Amino acid sequence: MKIAIVTNDGETISQHFGRSRYYKIFTAEQNEIIADELRERGTGHFAPGANQPPHEDHTVHDPMGRHGYGTDADRKHFSMAQEIADCQVLIAGGMGSGAYESFKRAGLEVILTDHQVITESVNSYLKGTLVNLYQSRTD
Repeated sequence: MKIAIVTNDGETISQHFGRSRYYKIFTAEQNEIIADELRERGTGHFAPGANQPPHEDHTVHDPMGRHGYGTDADRKHFSMAQEIADCQVLIAGGMGSGAYESFKRAGLEVILTDHQVITESVNSYLKGTLVNLYQSRTD
């Protein structure tokens, strides 16, 4: 199993998925971490060569006022999911509800948490104690 966590420094969980620079990827077997790697994100606000408008300028709101919806957002979320297509789980501090729903449709188990330290979160996930706070950590 592979678990992807969004981060800016490799040690702490990024509180906003779209503004993270890296994925820290953990490989686990029999609930034990056996390997990890740091992948630079190729998509998102900080991707190399990214020349995107400010976050507020490219969001589309659905009728319920949530952000991250529409054809353009779906295309971006698909690209982001492809970067971690070898992973089964995605952990982040927060993200737009459109992204959350897109990643779920891509087959990822998405967990939004208030934990800060990556290794603690991964170990909690492997023990089955990491709580998904998606209702309070999406916008």
